[in-house]
Amino acid sequence: MHDASWPELSYPAWRDTAATLQLWTQIVGKIRLSLSPWLNHGWHVPLYVTARGLCTSPMPVGHEILEIEFDFISHLLRVRTSSGEERELPLQPQSVAEFHSRLLTILSDIGVTVVINETPNEVADPIPFSEDQVHASYDREAAHRFWRALMQVDRVFKLFRSGFLGKSSPVHFFWGSFDLAVTRFSGRTAPLHPGGVPGLPDDVTREAYSHEVSSAGFWPGNDAYPHPAFYSYAYPEPPGFRDATVTPGASFETTLGEFILPYDTVRQAKDPDALLLDFLMTTYDAAADAGQWDRAALECAIGAPAQVRPI
Repeated sequence: MHDASWPELSYPAWRDTAATLQLWTQIVGKIRLSLSPWLNHGWHVPLYVTARGLCTSPMPVGHEILEIEFDFISHLLRVRTSSGEERELPLQPQSVAEFHSRLLTILSDIGVTVVINETPNEVADPIPFSEDQVHASYDREAAHRFWRALMQVDRVFKLFRSGFLGKSSPVHFFWGSFDLAVTRFSGRTAPLHPGGVPGLPDDVTREAYSHEVSSAGFWPGNDAYPHPAFYSYAYPEPPGFRDATVTPGASFETTLGEFILPYDTVRQAKDPDALLLDFLMTTYDAAADAGQWDRAALECAIGAPAQVRPI
């Protein structure tokens, strides 16, 4: 019996909602991008898992702060400021164009002026947000299941992150690629990335991959790979990385250039948390060993609540 806290996710069953929701999150994410100073590796743009959905975290607006949160329990987009302004936008079937217009109107009404690039990133055949009448689906139950899956993944990713002393990213939800990710850094600079990522400017890609990384994440699937899955890759990929022995059930997908572990393999495991953590650890081990990272200086034991890390 699989752990009931890990919900079933069938990409074909919620494909239309996933496509619409990705574009909605891009609108919110680009608002954060427009208002926030640039942070290394684009860390100023992601969203974060919350107890109700996905949130921007605080964004500066003059001497106040703004937050925007997708609430997948009440199915509302919540907009709030430190000056006490609060607005709500129902999450329901509506076009991307309507969502875009209504959200910018809400921001204008509370005195927040923001201009965003209307072209979606990292999606096929992008339509400017204000013109998109194609994507207009919202299945409440599917959106709720997706958030519940993100919540479980976020827990395990944060546990994994606690076992590293070197530079490590927070657990980010990237709205361009529509995935949850966590990244460890060797501390060394990387060769200039060649760019060429569809729908992403080369200067953004090169800044994101300015240093050597071992990165892992989760995405719900897309038309090119219609299955929810966990992934792990290294940049630059060191010789021997893809030949490493990792968690049973995972394999290296040459077309994607990364290790893949199907979400259903984790969901149906006797101990989903342990299996996912093993995938994160063994694929990181493969990257760190093949890349000759200074593991003794970079690693520590996995953290435990209320227990000081011994030194």
